[in-house]
Amino acid sequence: NSAIRKCVKLQLIKNGRQITAFAPGDGAINYIDEHDEVVVEGIGGRMGRSKGDIPGVRFKVVKVNGISLHELVKGRKEKTVR
Repeated sequence: NSAIRKCVKLQLIKNGRQITAFAPGDGAINYIDEHDEVVVEGIGGRMGRSKGDIPGVRFKVVKVNGISLHELVKGRKEKTVR
């Protein structure tokens, strides 16, 4: 596995903790800007651990400013300006 996985650093609202989250999809990182509100979910390894070849990364980005990241990457929706 020689791919370069794109990740983003986030700060959680609920407790202020900083985490690293994986941005799935080709060019998905281009839709995530500084100060955007994102929704993350666990990647799904056993007991909340990291999965596959991205060590230490336990979360993935699901939504950006309330719009599904998958829809943005596929071009079905456009990112709103807040």
